[in-house]
Amino acid sequence: MKVKNGIKYEKNGWIYLSIKGTPYERGYAHGSLVVNELKEIFKMLEYTFYEDLGYTYAMITEITTELYGAKIEQNYPEFYEEMRGITAGAKAAGFKSLTFEQILTWNCNTSIGYFLGKLPALVKENAKLNAKYGELFKEGAPSKHGEGGGGGGHTDKCTGFMAVGSYTHDGKIVTGHSTFDNFIQGQHFNVILDIKPTKGNRMLMQATAGYISSQTDYYVTSNGFVCTETTIGGFNAFTLKDPICCRIRQAMQYGNSLDEIAECLKTNNGGDYANAWLIGDTNTNTIMRIELGMDYVNIEKKTDGYFIGFNAPYDPRIRNLECSSTGFDDIRRHQGARRVRLEQLMEQHKGKLNVEIGQDIMGDHYDVYLNKINPCSRTCCSHYELDERAFMSDPARPKPYQPRGAVDGIVGDTALTKKMAFSARWGSSCGMPFDVKEFCKKNIIWKDQGPYLHDRPHQPWTEFTIHRGESHHNKTKKKAEKVLKMKRTKKPKLKL
Repeated sequence: MKVKNGIKYEKNGWIYLSIKGTPYERGYAHGSLVVNELKEIFKMLEYTFYEDLGYTYAMITEITTELYGAKIEQNYPEFYEEMRGITAGAKAAGFKSLTFEQILTWNCNTSIGYFLGKLPALVKENAKLNAKYGELFKEGAPSKHGEGGGGGGHTDKCTGFMAVGSYTHDGKIVTGHSTFDNFIQGQHFNVILDIKPTKGNRMLMQATAGYISSQTDYYVTSNGFVCTETTIGGFNAFTLKDPICCRIRQAMQYGNSLDEIAECLKTNNGGDYANAWLIGDTNTNTIMRIELGMDYVNIEKKTDGYFIGFNAPYDPRIRNLECSSTGFDDIRRHQGARRVRLEQLMEQHKGKLNVEIGQDIMGDHYDVYLNKINPCSRTCCSHYELDERAFMSDPARPKPYQPRGAVDGIVGDTALTKKMAFSARWGSSCGMPFDVKEFCKKNIIWKDQGPYLHDRPHQPWTEFTIHRGESHHNKTKKKAEKVLKMKRTKKPKLKL
């Protein structure tokens, strides 16, 4: 499918979307190409927010826009215009009821889980919100603090690693990442988004329909950087500053060094996406980890070694002063178990790490608590949907057989990054299929989610790169047709 400034196609469960031009132009192309996906997403959000929080999505949209709208317009006008374009493009393509406020709120979706625990204070401090919702959040009134535990915070997601030097087959950078999430939202992050802006770096990222940034995260940039991350669970510090969707997009589009990228992430950071960012510079063969808390930030760089991501921070200040119940040293929990398993795998494959081994690591099913192959919440390729949760040490964590876990896998190396490419698998990192009807029949307690869930069949690993205009296949086909035409029209030589 092609429109002005954009193309879209589907392959092996992924939606490939390439957009270019000014902020509004590329946004308009984006919105017009994913209009059907956006309709489904907002239908899902209306269900999940009311079901999980008791708040309507309309209310969350109004609050989020009031908290973040002016900040984005003032501090990130380029991205504000891109969101306006997305809205206009989708409306013109048939989503008449869509509003700019909905697109802005969807882009701030990651931040919502962090500010929920502070919502009573945020509403009270805002005259407009207090006039409308003050009674709902008055002292003593019940309020939802989100799933993160400890009075707020976002659910912990993802497995990741980044290695370099003596740990990889060629001494260069190898990276792997797997997103695990509640299926009902995570299943929509099947977009490979190629953004070619008029200013700054071109970016290829995993994302979802309507986003200006990844928020899963996996990026490669035209100036040779690769970026991924894993969130920090149980994080409960927050103050209202600039949303992460704009800070990471700024870092990827305009960052030209590891230090510049770190500065973009730290500037006006309010703790709304506490995680361990893993960033590699293929120009200097250097990798960096930023453990981004709110008041505390820990930055390390290496030219030999590895960083792993397992949803708990190494930094004792973040772990003890800004988090609760991180699971850092508890192998019954998915954080501690994957911390151990990822270290084992890094050492096991030292000197050999490449894309193929990275794919195996992301699909690994070894459970270090039970010491056996056992696809469950504790394994690198996470499968909460198969986990009875018999060994939970924290009852606030995800429930038995919850439809949650790995929904993808992405692996890359320096060679792929330099040509703006990566290898991706949709469905789960290991390729295990998910059948909605079968799952809901077996786990009747989750059947209400059935109408919103997608089947995810087994898919192969697939390499994606940026759109370079006409595809190689079409060029080859046209060249062959031209040669054939010349042969047909060429006059035979006369025999003398």
